[in-house]
Formats: sequence, structure tokens, C-alpha cells
Amino acid sequence: MDDIADLAVAQQVLAAQPFSRLLGARLTAFGKGEATLELDIRDDLRQQNGFVHGGVLAYAVDNTLTFAAGTVAGARLLTAGFSLDYLRPADGTLLRAHARVVRAGRSRVVCRCDVSSVNGDGPETLCAVAQGTIAVPEPRQGD
Repeated sequence: MDDIADLAVAQQVLAAQPFSRLLGARLTAFGKGEATLELDIRDDLRQQNGFVHGGVLAYAVDNTLTFAAGTVAGARLLTAGFSLDYLRPADGTLLRAHARVVRAGRSRVVCRCDVSSVNGDGPETLCAVAQGTIAVPEPRQGD
């Protein structure tokens, strides 16, 4: 499949996730060991100090790491774990998470992810960095 077809299929997978639809997440890039997920920053995604809630950033990291891994390991994946460092509060109009594969093995794919906020046409502000491991489960009988 070409990158455009791959992106369209990955977007369908994202759209099938009720929580991703609730957040309004969009997959804007998918292929060659990388994925980018975006979502509009709305007031209902903020915490008491007006910044984007850390759980929203964690969601973006989790899904983007897994989609990046999917570009090299297929669709049947599970997040095994990730570490997330918040660098500064996320604010602005758009949250963008970009992940890339660091190493792909038979049973695990290691990825890194940067999460940035964007305010209008202004520059991106790096808000968080993460590294995660995505598990490639053994095929089930009958698969």
C-alpha cells in the first residue's frame, strides 16, 4: 500500500476508537516508522489552572506511539508501557504528538514521542517527551 492508503486505513482505525472520537483526535501522518496525531485544544480538556490536562497529553502519547509502531509491525499491537516527562504546560489552540520508531523487534517496538502545543500560526512549543514500548502479541490460534 502507498502512504496515502496507509493513512486512510489508520484514520479509520482511529475513528473506530470511541475515546478518540470523544477527544476529536485526528491522525495527520502515518508511514515509514512515524505517526502524527492532533487534537484541537478545547476548554473541556483543560485542568483547573487553564492548561491542557496531563491525561490528554498521556492519551496523545499512548496512541501516537502505537500508531508509529503500527507502520512497521502491523495492526495487532498493545502498549506495553511508556515514560512521559512533562516539560511545560500545554496551552494554545492545537496539541500535536509526533512519534517515531527507534527500534523494531519481533515482539517489541520501541518508539519516542514529542508533544507540542501550537497557538494559531505561531511556532510549536515542546510540552512533553516520551519513550514507549509497544508489544506485538503472538498470533492467536486461527489467525
